[in-house]
Amino acid sequence: MMLSLAIGLASLVTAGPVAAASSEWAVNEGGRMRLILLPETGDGVRHGALVIEPKPGWITYWKEPGDVGIPPAITPAPGVSYTVDSVGFPVPKVLMNGDMIDVGYDHPVTLPLTLKDAPNTSGVTLSAFVGVCQNICIPFQADLTVPADEGGTANPVEAALIASAQSKVPPGPSPDFHVIGHELKLDNKELVIRLKMPVSAEVPRVFVSGPSGHVFVKASMTAGASGETVLTLPIKKLPKKYRIAGKHWGILVVSDSRAMETVLAFE
Repeated sequence: MMLSLAIGLASLVTAGPVAAASSEWAVNEGGRMRLILLPETGDGVRHGALVIEPKPGWITYWKEPGDVGIPPAITPAPGVSYTVDSVGFPVPKVLMNGDMIDVGYDHPVTLPLTLKDAPNTSGVTLSAFVGVCQNICIPFQADLTVPADEGGTANPVEAALIASAQSKVPPGPSPDFHVIGHELKLDNKELVIRLKMPVSAEVPRVFVSGPSGHVFVKASMTAGASGETVLTLPIKKLPKKYRIAGKHWGILVVSDSRAMETVLAFE
């Protein structure tokens, strides 16, 4: 209840003066975005989030955007001491655009992030580069600055927003939900993945991020001999002379209300 109240208050906060732990809103034709940060923790980490709000009818993108989109990039200003340590992504949607496949969000989305070596006593500037798309895709770049926070006191509304965003990032494997094995077959044209799955009434949704710029979402499902779930994905348009040995691809599997994200390592 308290989290819901804090999130509800956030819509009021953004309409008023900007709090000390957030940047100004950056605005373009397709939407707006801002950066929020919490005070530094004892281990030198600052938790924060990039808030992206596409306008109604517009979309923005997952870390692998599909056929024509732009993946988000969040980088520190040149010459600073702090670094972006991690960026999280909630479960995206497959959004068809004619014959093209987009992977992303058709609603506001908050990407949780962590910074290292970003003290409260100095301002933080991150360059955010995302894509927003309606009939065409528009690059949206802005330098977002959060001023110094000498007091080091977390804003409870912003802390709730960041905690909510963190809770939506898919967890890693678990005993009842994990990859058993995988194999790229037929001259790199077909990926077979064997999964231990929780009991589900739905066919799982899968997002496999291969080489940069490639995401595979079309899968057929069968039951394996030992009760596992077998997903088969056609693999198309890999770079010429692409060698799979030593590569690592990402995989996100969604089953009902649960999700699991991990890495496929190829020997």
